[in-house]
Amino acid sequence: MIRRLPWLLLPAAALAADFASKAWIVGLLAQRGTHVVIPGFFSLTLGYNPGAIFGTLGGAPAGVRSAVFLIAGIAAVAYFGWEFLRDSTPTIQRVALGLILGGALGNGLDRLRHGAVVDFLDFEFWGWHYWTFNLADSFIVCGGILLGWTLVLAALKNREQAKGID
Repeated sequence: MIRRLPWLLLPAAALAADFASKAWIVGLLAQRGTHVVIPGFFSLTLGYNPGAIFGTLGGAPAGVRSAVFLIAGIAAVAYFGWEFLRDSTPTIQRVALGLILGGALGNGLDRLRHGAVVDFLDFEFWGWHYWTFNLADSFIVCGGILLGWTLVLAALKNREQAKGID
């Protein structure tokens, strides 16, 4: 277990960065709501998302949302935490899982504190307004892409090895 302790720094750092960024943005934008950084491209916009990714379940009754997020959150943290700490987990997958775990904990902490997730990164591309998100979301997406990439590479490697056996 002692060997695994340094790996806990990655999800802890992701959680700390997410928590600090949200505390800063709430203090900065509590009164005005939006701060334009690059006109027509990037703004800091304070928002609270009671739903999941892209506002999914945002209109569901609060009790339903709470139950779904509690069960899904516990299951996700347990699974990703277990995979993260297993000795057989490759390093690159451990990095991906650490990002996902840190992001999931950050958004989970928001739900406990605010009843919703604090979002503030607000992009617009050629007139198309993208969903407002936060650092935890970024960690989850980047970790998910990295994890998916490593799993595809592992599957391709296994397929090539199986061909060599035949």
